[in-house]
Amino acid sequence: MNNVPYAIEMVNITKRFPGIIANDNVTLQLKAGEIHALLGENGAGKSTLMSVLFGLYQAEEGVIKKNGEIVKINNPNDANDLGIGMVHQHFKLVECFSVLDNIILGVEDTKNGILQRDKAREKVVALSEKYGLSVNPDALIEDISVGMQQRTEILKMLYRDNEILIFDEPTAVLTPQEIEELLQIMKNLAAEGKSILFITHKLNEIMSVADRCSVLRKGKYIGTVDIKDCTKDDLSRMMVGRDVEFAVQKKPAQPTDVVLDVKNLSVASKVSKKMAVNDVTFQVRAGEIVCIAGIDGNGQSELVFGISGLENVAGGTISLLGNDITHAPIRKRSLMGMSHIPEDRHKHGLVLDYTLEDNIVLQRYFQPEFTNKFGFLRRKNIRTYAERLIEQYDVRSGQGPITISRAMSGGNQQKAIIAREIDKDPQLLIAVQPTRGLDVGAIEYIHRQIVAQRDAGKAVLLVSLELDEVMTVSDRILVMYEGEIVGELDPKATTVEELGLYMAGAKKEG
Repeated sequence: MNNVPYAIEMVNITKRFPGIIANDNVTLQLKAGEIHALLGENGAGKSTLMSVLFGLYQAEEGVIKKNGEIVKINNPNDANDLGIGMVHQHFKLVECFSVLDNIILGVEDTKNGILQRDKAREKVVALSEKYGLSVNPDALIEDISVGMQQRTEILKMLYRDNEILIFDEPTAVLTPQEIEELLQIMKNLAAEGKSILFITHKLNEIMSVADRCSVLRKGKYIGTVDIKDCTKDDLSRMMVGRDVEFAVQKKPAQPTDVVLDVKNLSVASKVSKKMAVNDVTFQVRAGEIVCIAGIDGNGQSELVFGISGLENVAGGTISLLGNDITHAPIRKRSLMGMSHIPEDRHKHGLVLDYTLEDNIVLQRYFQPEFTNKFGFLRRKNIRTYAERLIEQYDVRSGQGPITISRAMSGGNQQKAIIAREIDKDPQLLIAVQPTRGLDVGAIEYIHRQIVAQRDAGKAVLLVSLELDEVMTVSDRILVMYEGEIVGELDPKATTVEELGLYMAGAKKEG
């Protein structure tokens, strides 16, 4: 058995960027037919290593072998020709194209210059049935859920007959139900003989589907372990270099005055004639963490858009500290004490082509500390402030405050947003999926920050799809289903199963 060459072997790979060695002499060996997890903190070099394998980057040192033979991968087309496919953390889909057009893009079958759509559709439908990837081939990408977009990406790989499949953080944007489905799909693919490289931070997922796991830390290779021989604690220790606290440590809440008062709020839906948020009423008080739980797409996003000012409301009122802010501009809400960690860090959290320091002062640049009386930015003050937050929140970037935000890893982009929003010292912190795509060390840190805000007498509105997070961080849980709040639960007195019934609409408070 030892003489069988690896399906893919990356040997002594080194990849440098300005100010940082992203991969420092890394070796990775993928066996045929296995699910091999690649684990590491945010910015450990996982996505970079996979981008080298997929031809998006060229390594300065090292070689790649396929089935024992050295291969040269100059671009993604070379990777595709070698049977290597990749589902990226941020999908590479054309929004205004249909699912079918996205799948066949670049490998279109034509006859006399005419696209052979029917043949392509047959193949897509056959693949989707075979692997349990149900999609509507005619739906536009912009109209379908994130989970469906991901299925489209997987079908893109299968349509090209790829046998080496790279999944980069595939569950970061999925609901718990979609995650279970995806993990089952991965098992089915491996059973068919596909070889899978699976980048993730989520130890539970590694324990449930992976055969082996390789760990990177700060760009260096730490080791590879058989999953059957190790525990979650072993993996987290390899990843972070210390023991990690999985349980959230917090004292009972001491809520006081009402900070956020939402009455009969309705927000229109962009995809149907129904209201996305329908007549919702609740309060969040100082000194408590109220969590909105629910399966993705039940109005949580629109609720937050209404409260934060990103969407106009169709009815009802919103009060912050007793002041009506129902129609207030976003900046006014911010200055009155509202901070918002948005669910989509690229769309609403950052200006990706700005530097890290400019993103950190996005909501405060006009204040006297950062702008002089003639309207010019105080660059030195901005730099000093950004450096303090970068150090305090352990935001890792190649060139510190002058790093272009787009060049940072997703997890470090998230840390930068959290640093900016919490350092504003808000009275109300709205945190939507605050730990999405973060590693266990960073999650532990963010949870501590959220609890510290509560303990400092701030009101926290948390929106999360992670059931573990909902149960351990919140003081009260409000469950949303089809745009309405269907239950209020005490995390200490409920179970994950009961919470799941409310989320699925099977249970409702009268």
